[in-house]
Amino acid sequence: MPSIFNPTDNQKIIDRINKLTPDSERQWGKMTVSQMLSHCIAPIDVLLGNSKIKANFIFQLLGRLIKRKIINAPELSKNNPTAPEFIRKENYDFDKTKIELIEKLQQFQDGTKVIKTNRHPFFGPMSSQDWDTLQWKHLDHHLRQFGV
Repeated sequence: MPSIFNPTDNQKIIDRINKLTPDSERQWGKMTVSQMLSHCIAPIDVLLGNSKIKANFIFQLLGRLIKRKIINAPELSKNNPTAPEFIRKENYDFDKTKIELIEKLQQFQDGTKVIKTNRHPFFGPMSSQDWDTLQWKHLDHHLRQFGV
């Protein structure tokens, strides 16, 4: 599987992001392209230690039970539920949000030292490989959502 920590793979994700335009149309779901970009920043901010969210006990328990299933799946399925903190309904500046996402992704090219937490609010304890796989799948999922 590709890795956000591998500079070549990381650049491939950035190249896909650069193919997006303000007029990119979603293939499924409800988000606009700028909402999707902001949504993709949110879990990266958790990983980088810039944001903290806390899932309730039931969701934490459920998350631990399905963590391996999600991480081992070939890709994320459409229309999965998301944390309320990651839902985007406002309008975002496309160019500014795209640049912010790319800048955050470029930090991963320096390796796993950017990871500031080993705990996912929903899935519980996470290794650097778990974070890598989950972030890659999440980004790939949403880029496919917008046809890139």
